[in-house]
Amino acid sequence: MKPFRWSTGRVAAQSVLYALLIVLALVYIMPFLIQIATSFKTEQDAAVNPISLIPSPFSLAAITKLFANSDFPLWFMNSAIVTVFVTLGRVFFDSMAGYALARLHFRGRNVVFAGLVAVMAVPGVVLLIPKFLVLNQLGIFDSYTGMIVPLLVDAAGVFIMKGFFESIPVAVEEAARIDGAGTFRLFWSVVLPMARPALITIIILSFQGSWNEFSHFLVATQSPNLMTLTTGLNSLANGGLGAGTQYPLKLAAALIMTIPVAVMFFIFQKRIMNQSEGAVKE
Repeated sequence: MKPFRWSTGRVAAQSVLYALLIVLALVYIMPFLIQIATSFKTEQDAAVNPISLIPSPFSLAAITKLFANSDFPLWFMNSAIVTVFVTLGRVFFDSMAGYALARLHFRGRNVVFAGLVAVMAVPGVVLLIPKFLVLNQLGIFDSYTGMIVPLLVDAAGVFIMKGFFESIPVAVEEAARIDGAGTFRLFWSVVLPMARPALITIIILSFQGSWNEFSHFLVATQSPNLMTLTTGLNSLANGGLGAGTQYPLKLAAALIMTIPVAVMFFIFQKRIMNQSEGAVKE
């Protein structure tokens, strides 16, 4: 057989394609590289060489000032508390709601699912004022409860879990039901362990969503002691620590805020929405 040879035109086309992809990748990643470099610059260096990728001189002044002269540790703690509770709540409630819509036959199920899809179609900003009024009426405004409870259930998460549960063979549950397992036992001990890929997807999305949430915290709190990283960074961007651009300080805070989400994603990225791990005995 003759060896396969690429024509000159094909090689040129592939070269142009790869060059375009490299340019697009650089455009996408360049702001992130500038953010990292600026976090370790001095205020003067950031003003003179704003897009330089090499700090000159290398400085930790911005990070030191962030932890010593601001409430950044408090913001980080508040974000961590809210994120942990919201992530655990969404995994539990989204999976239960998804299983109910996928397997349980009850009156009004289609109406509930239609409402779920409708909620996903509504922009979140439209609900900010009603959300504030409800939180204030319930007496949980400006509290951890008001920050956490409205985020415990996510329509997109329920939708994902419903779709995954429907992909699991019903025969698995029928075998367990013959052995005397009830509905919750079927859900907790049989179906839920098989939904690990979907659960990991919900964990990542819930962690990222609650960690980066801004608008909800803006209308749910007003006390400085309940500020999260997003609302705290907003105050920094508005000159919360003095005059000047303070680019190193702001970008250092944004960089530290990015680390937990990046670590979470890289740890679980290979497990997101893989095939179901369940098996049916022949």
